Amino acid sequence: MSLTVEIVAADREVWSGEAKQLSCRTVEGDIGILTGHSPLLAVLDSGEMHLDTVDGQRRTLTVDGGFLSVDHDKVTVVAQTVDAPGLDG
Repeated sequence: MSLTVEIVAADREVWSGEAKQLSCRTVEGDIGILTGHSPLLAVLDSGEMHLDTVDGQRRTLTVDGGFLSVDHDKVTVVAQTVDAPGLDG
């Protein structure tokens, strides 16, 4: 099983694909998302986000805030800006 993840900045889709895990900082603290996670809507704090892809790579992105939505193993991240070296596209 895997998560379907979509990461979007105001001006572009940054990444879309399958992942094992996503971890980030919300305004209420750090959170990790795995398959089977309860539905959630959270406000993101500025900082790093870690994405563990199904091919075993760990990617680090930097977001300036935004929000995170989880529903039925689908994760959507929306931020004003996302810095994702080597991950764009």
